Amino acid sequence: MASRELETMYQQVILDHSKEKHGFGLRPDASGSSHQVNPTCGDEVTLNVHRGADGSVSSISWEGQGCSISTASASLLSDIVHDLPAGEVSVRIDAFRELMQSKGALDGDEELLGDAVALGGVSRYVTRIKCAMLPWVAFEAALASEGAAPRA
Repeated sequence: MASRELETMYQQVILDHSKEKHGFGLRPDASGSSHQVNPTCGDEVTLNVHRGADGSVSSISWEGQGCSISTASASLLSDIVHDLPAGEVSVRIDAFRELMQSKGALDGDEELLGDAVALGGVSRYVTRIKCAMLPWVAFEAALASEGAAPRA
């Protein structure tokens, strides 16, 4: 696929996820929760982690407001972590962080990141990286808060 066609497809993935937000709407019974704000632009997200009986991340739920990049990133994250084994969580987070730090040099590992590789182009724009990372930072913080979060 030509580079321009791929870029157009990736832009469409971002727009689709910013409109049809997967995992949107906070659900009770979270094992961990985090609220994060990007002071640069005002984007914010609250993210809850939900665990399965086997310890896997069964899902996340989230609410927030912000640009299409931050909302699409949260939606894409929701797809990636659905039924994710506990041992795979940090692998996905690290892969996404590496993609965001690549300044456009990496394509991203679609096997690890799924459609979130569409956000790879964002890494060329320093001011937009925080937008894409916001839900991922909230996810990490929610995981770190597990056990301290009140259960609804």
